[in-house]
Amino acid sequence: MARMTTAERRGYQQICGADGAMMVIACDQRGGMRTLLAKDPAEQAKIGNDVLGDTKADIARYLAIEASCVLVDPICAVPKLVDDGLLHRNTALLIGLDASGWDTAPEGWRLSKLVEGIDARKVRALGGTGGKIMVYLRSDTPAANTHNIAILKRVIEDFAAEDLLLVVEFLTYALDGESPEAYAAKIPELITGGSAICLELGAKVLKIPYPGSAEACAAVTRLAGDVPWAVLSAGVDHATFLKQVETAMANGASGVIAGRSLWKDCIALDRAVTRERLTTIAVPRLREIQAVIARHRPAAAA
Repeated sequence: MARMTTAERRGYQQICGADGAMMVIACDQRGGMRTLLAKDPAEQAKIGNDVLGDTKADIARYLAIEASCVLVDPICAVPKLVDDGLLHRNTALLIGLDASGWDTAPEGWRLSKLVEGIDARKVRALGGTGGKIMVYLRSDTPAANTHNIAILKRVIEDFAAEDLLLVVEFLTYALDGESPEAYAAKIPELITGGSAICLELGAKVLKIPYPGSAEACAAVTRLAGDVPWAVLSAGVDHATFLKQVETAMANGASGVIAGRSLWKDCIALDRAVTRERLTTIAVPRLREIQAVIARHRPAAAA
C-alpha cells in the first residue's frame, strides 16, 4: 500500500482532531445543497454560487470550527473562506476536485467529472491543506470504471508529484434494471471492491460509504492496512449514522467525513436561521459523533 510522505502526513494530522481521528465537515455539495435550500426547481435555479458560498461559510464558522476540518468546493467557497478570514486558523481545509453530477455512458454507467482548472497546485494556491477527489465505481463491472479510474490515476499522480495530501472517495450506484434489493445485497462487496481499486491506484486516505456491516468494515480495514479510512454519511438520518459510525470505528475506521446528516435540516436562505440551527442542532449532533469516536480512539492514540 502507498505510504504518506512527511508532508502528506502533516496534512493528515491537520485534518484530524487531538485524538488522531478524522472529523471533517463536508459541505462541497452544490446541486444537492440547492435542493435543500428550496423545494421548487425554479427557486433552486435562482440560488447563485454567492448564496451557496455564504451557506458554506456559515457551516465553516458555526459547525466546522467545532471539528478539525471542513471540506468545500473550489467554485463557491474559496478563496473567500480564507481571504475574508471566515475560516478559523485551527480549522484545516480540504478542497474537492469533483464536479457536481455526472455524465452518462450509453450503457448507463456514471462518468465522473472534474472541476475545470483545479489541480494539486491550484488547491495549494487556494490555501488548501489537501484535496479530495470523488469518482463513481462499480467494482463488479470493470468496463463501467475505465473512465473514472483514468481520472483517479491522473489526480493521485498529480497530488503525489506536488507532495500534497489527497483524500480519495468513491460512491457506488445501482445499474440500469438492477432492483433495489439486488443492489443493497451487493453493497458490502461493492465497497470492499471499490476500496481495493482505490488502494491499488495509490490512495493514501480513503473516504468511503458505510460498508454495510461490522464484517465488511473489518474487511476494508484488513485490505487498507496502514491506509486510514473515514466513513461518509450519505445523507442518512443522524440516528442511523451514529450507529454506522459506532460499527465503523469499532472495526478499524480512522474517523468520519460527514455533511448532510449533520446540517441538511439546518441550512436556510435566511442566514440567521442557518446560524441558529447549526448552533443548536448540528453542533450537538457533532458532539455525539465525537463521543463515539472518543470511545474507540482515545486521546493517547494521537
